[in-house]
Amino acid sequence: MLSNRAYDVLKDVAQLVLPALGTLYFALSGIWGWPYGEQIVGTIAAVDAFLGVLLKLSSIQYYKDKGEQ
Repeated sequence: MLSNRAYDVLKDVAQLVLPALGTLYFALSGIWGWPYGEQIVGTIAAVDAFLGVLLKLSSIQYYKDKGEQ
């Protein structure tokens, strides 16, 4: 199980940093002709989705453990 601090940091990364990074790269790759825009943004989205699932599982486990005590 994650510590509260680790959970909060990863949640911010999943909800704010990765979506912003993907949007930024997508926009700039179109403007400046940077390579692999679709592949990079797709990879960021896949990592973000996976991280979201892990955080949800951690949250479920936290509340399950809390209810058992």
